[in-house]
Amino acid sequence: MADKVTLLDFWASPFGIRVRIALAEKGVKYEYSEQDLRDKSALLLQMNPVYKKIPTLIHNGRSVCESLIIVQYVDDAWKEKAPLLPSDPYQRALSRFWGDFIDKKVFEITKKIWTTKGEELEGAKKDFIECLKLLEGELGDKPYFGGENLGYVDVAFVPFYCWFYAYETCGNFSIEAECPKIIAWAKRCMQKESVSKSLEDPKKVYEFVLELRKRFGVD
Repeated sequence: MADKVTLLDFWASPFGIRVRIALAEKGVKYEYSEQDLRDKSALLLQMNPVYKKIPTLIHNGRSVCESLIIVQYVDDAWKEKAPLLPSDPYQRALSRFWGDFIDKKVFEITKKIWTTKGEELEGAKKDFIECLKLLEGELGDKPYFGGENLGYVDVAFVPFYCWFYAYETCGNFSIEAECPKIIAWAKRCMQKESVSKSLEDPKKVYEFVLELRKRFGVD
């Protein structure tokens, strides 16, 4: 019997984009279900009763929640193609560490870039560049964080690339000027169809951010 896979997601979510890239890398066919985050569907509430968040993956009737856990699950469930996590236990742990770093640092800092002003905004920009420089150090001279091939850390981080234009426009700074290796890496990732077809248009994301700023009373 063929696998039945459904992804409950929201178009602009970098966390959902992670799952879309992972599924594309594996060549997994799935049904995409766009969710209204202000009026959550009965299916989302049923399948993710704890956090009630996207992305939620439903595989043959069973749900998997939290984006990095879903990416690991996808890697384990469809092992035949495009491994995302390394087989070496230490390298696997290292990949998970950097995925966790991106989750805990990048999202919270970048949210401040488009929700704050003045000193708080300047501090957020400084913190974000420091994060990117740490990631540049981990990338080193490798084409991808995963080495010669797109891997788990690449999948965890590259979805934020389509938000960079919004960060730069709201924060009035240039990421490429500060961290050229990160931009070069992102452009390399975008040459892969699994990435380019999963990431959203940066201008569309920026329009969405402008709506959020109004909603949050920033503008």
